[in-house]
Amino acid sequence: MEAHCVLQPWKRYVSVFILFSATMNTLSAVTHYSIPEEMEEGSVVANLAADLGLDVKTLSRRKMRLDIIANKKYLDVNKETGELYIVEKIDREYLCASKTATTCFLKLDATIENPIRIFNIELEIMDINDNAPNFRRDSIHLDISESTPTGERFSLNNAVDSDVGTNSVKTYYLSESEHFNIEVQTGRDGSKFADLILKKTLDREEQAVHNLILTAVDGGVPARSGTANIIVRVLDTNDNAPQFEKDNYNINIMENYPFGSLVVKLNATDIDDGTNSDIVYSFSLYTSEKAQGTFSLNPTNGEIRVKEMINYEDFRIYDMEVIATDKGTNSLSGQCKLTILVTDMNDNHPEISIKSFQSPVKEDIAVDTVIAVVSVSDTDSGDNGKVDIHIADLLPFALRESSDNYYELVVSQPLDREKVPEYEITFTVTDRGSPPLSDNETITLELLDVNDNVPQFPQSYYTIPVMENNAPGALLSSLTAFDPDLHENQYLVYFIIEKEIVNTSMSMLFSINPENGNLYALKTFDYEIEKEFLFHIEARDSGVPPLSSNVTVHIVIVDQNDNTPVIVSPWRAHGSVVEEKIPRSTDKGSLVSKVIAIDTDSVQNSRITYQFLQVTDATLFSLDQYNGEIRTMRMFSYRDPRHQRLVVIAKDNGDPALSATVTIKLSTVETAVKAYSDMTEVPLEYDIFSDLNLYLVIGLGSVSFLLLITILVTCVLKCQKPMPSKAAPPSRNSVISERNSTIADSTLVSNDAYWYSLFLAETRKGKLVVRQPVPKAGSRYIVSSLPRSTGLTETSDSAASTLQVRVYS
Repeated sequence: MEAHCVLQPWKRYVSVFILFSATMNTLSAVTHYSIPEEMEEGSVVANLAADLGLDVKTLSRRKMRLDIIANKKYLDVNKETGELYIVEKIDREYLCASKTATTCFLKLDATIENPIRIFNIELEIMDINDNAPNFRRDSIHLDISESTPTGERFSLNNAVDSDVGTNSVKTYYLSESEHFNIEVQTGRDGSKFADLILKKTLDREEQAVHNLILTAVDGGVPARSGTANIIVRVLDTNDNAPQFEKDNYNINIMENYPFGSLVVKLNATDIDDGTNSDIVYSFSLYTSEKAQGTFSLNPTNGEIRVKEMINYEDFRIYDMEVIATDKGTNSLSGQCKLTILVTDMNDNHPEISIKSFQSPVKEDIAVDTVIAVVSVSDTDSGDNGKVDIHIADLLPFALRESSDNYYELVVSQPLDREKVPEYEITFTVTDRGSPPLSDNETITLELLDVNDNVPQFPQSYYTIPVMENNAPGALLSSLTAFDPDLHENQYLVYFIIEKEIVNTSMSMLFSINPENGNLYALKTFDYEIEKEFLFHIEARDSGVPPLSSNVTVHIVIVDQNDNTPVIVSPWRAHGSVVEEKIPRSTDKGSLVSKVIAIDTDSVQNSRITYQFLQVTDATLFSLDQYNGEIRTMRMFSYRDPRHQRLVVIAKDNGDPALSATVTIKLSTVETAVKAYSDMTEVPLEYDIFSDLNLYLVIGLGSVSFLLLITILVTCVLKCQKPMPSKAAPPSRNSVISERNSTIADSTLVSNDAYWYSLFLAETRKGKLVVRQPVPKAGSRYIVSSLPRSTGLTETSDSAASTLQVRVYS
C-alpha cells in the first residue's frame, strides 16, 4: 500500500536502543514517534526503513510486518517506500481512557525475516481539542422557596471533558438573570465547578419558574462548549388572602325551585400555590337559620343549592354572608354578601281525566260517532287556571266541547284498518300562565276488521306456456291473490270457473289447489289436437258476505317435434316402390316426378326439406330441396341404364329431426303412353283411404274441419259461371306416367289420390284448395287455391278475384 500524504507539521523523535542478548543474535531497537490523534487514514508518520537503516528493496522479500493491537491495525508499512502510514484513525480517548494519564503511548513491534529481527516502535498520541464539555444531565432542577434570603448558594452539576490539559473544562457562564449569578471554583484535581447564588428575593406569584442556561467552556483553540438548562421552581408561602369576584351578589329564583337545583356558584381565588390556595366556603354567623335551612353551601366548590321547598307566599328574600378561608399554616380569609329574591310562578299543572272511552271499534264506524269523553282542570287562578285542549291535526278525529271543561272525541273522517290498524291519540292540555304549563294523556284506539277488500291478483291476465306431451298432474303455475283484510276475511279459496269445450269441462283438463292457487294439468296435451285454452280462475275470501275476483288464464300448448313426415305423393301402398315410365327423349329440365310430404307439427317442426338418399346417376336428376320436384339435368344418352333408382328422404326441421323416405323406380321407354282423356270427377274410394298408413289417418283427422269448409267453398264456386278459356295444347315435353297422369309445365296432376295429396299439401300452407271442371273443355279442370283468410260470406266476384287458377288437361 502506498502512502497518500506526509506528516508535515509534526517533529519526529527517534530514539534507538541497542540491546545485546547472550542467547539471540537479534538486534532490538526502540524507535519513538509523536503524532496527534485523529490523523486521516493514509497519512505518513515517518520513513521507517530509513530510520531503521533497512534496504527498501528487501522489505517485501524479508516479509516486514507490524503486529495487531486489540484486534485493530492502526498502522502499516508501505513495502515499496518503507513509509509508516495510518490505516485507521486513532482516538486518544479510546486508547487511553484514564483521565489521570497525561501521556498516551501506542507500542508495537516490526518484524523482518532472513535473518529475523524485531524492532520496538513507540508511538506517542498527542491530544487535540476534539471533544466538547458536556453535562451528565441536560436539565438541572432546583426548588427554592420564595422566602429564601439573598446570598444563598446552590451547588450545580459540573461538566466533563474527555480531553486533557488545556483542552479540558476551563470556566462556566450563566445566562442573564436579575435573580441569580454563579461563582466558578477549582477542585484539588484541577477540575472546575460552579455554585448558583441568589442575588434578589423571589416572588412565586410574580414568576413561578426561572429558566437559566449554564455554559461550560474548555481551554482549547478553538474553544468548545456545552450547555445545561437550570429550571428553578419557586416554592409558595401563604402570603395572599382569598378574594371573591364580587363583594355583593343579587340572585332571582322562581318559587318551587327543584330540590338540589343550583342557585349560584361562588368563586373565590387565592393566587398562592398548593394548600395555600385551597379554599373552604362557609356561612358566617350573620346568616339566619332559615336561610341555612333552605339553602346548602358546598364547602369545596362554593355551590349554593336548594335544600327545601321555596314558597313565594312564605318567604320572599334571603340574606346570607359567605366566608372563603385558605388552608395555609397561617390561614387567611375573604367574604361576600348574597341576597336571594323569590319570584312568583305558575306552579300548578293542568290535569286531564278520561271519563269514557270505547275501544276497539269497527273500521266502518260512522262519521261523527263519539269515541271518548274527557274533562280538564287547573287549580291555579286567573289566566294560570284557564286550560286549552287539543289533539294532533292529522288524525281523523275532532274534539267537541259538550259543557264547561268537558269535551267529546268524535270521528271526523272515514277510517280504514288496512291503512292504519290503530291510532295513538294524545290529548294535550295547556294553561295560559307565563310560562304556560301543560300535560297530556294518550289513549290507543284499535280498529276491528271489516270484509271490505276484494282479493287482488298481481296480474289481470296470465299466459302460461305448456309443452305438449306433458305428464298428467304437472304443476303449470302458481296463481296467488292477496287480500289485505284480517282473519277469515283474508282466507282465500281458489277454483276454476267452469267452461265447456267440445262437451269437455275445464275441471276435466285442469285442477287448482283451493288453498294456494297452484294450477295443475290433469291430462297430456297434444299440440296437433289442442293448441290453447282460455278460462277464468276465481279467488274468493271467507268473509261475510264473501268477496271475490277472477283472472283470465291463457294456456298455450307449445309444439314438440313428435310427428314424422308422411309422404303422400307419389302415393304407394304399404311402402312399395313407386314405378314411373318416362320417354328417353325427355328434354333437360323436364319434371319427372314430385315428392310431397306433410308433417302435422307446426312452425319449424313442420318445415320439410327434400334430398336424395340414393341415386343411380347423380348427374342425371336434380331434386329441389324445398318443393320436392325431380327434374332431368340433361337428356338421356344411349349409355344411360334403362332403369334408374331414386331414394328421396323428406326431413322436417325439428330437433331432433324426423324423416320419411320413398323409393322411385324410373324406366325409360321409346314411345309415349296415351293419356287419359276422361279426367272426370271420381269420388275417392274408401279402400284407397284404408291403404294409407297410420300417419295419413292422423293427418286426415286434424284437417277434417277444413274439409267441411272446402266443400262449402267448392259449392260456391260451382254455382259461378267461369269465363270460357281455350284448352292449352299438350306440351311437347309432357311426361306420361304409368298411372295415366299428365305433367304440364311445373305442376304434376294425377288421379284422385294425387289430387287429395295436393289438397293436404296446400292446406298445410294455409290455403283452401278447390277443383272444378272447365265448361265446354271436355276432361279439363281448374285447381284453385284460396287464402284461408278469405271469408265464405264474401261475394262471388270478390272470392274469384283472390283465386290462384291453374288449368290442367
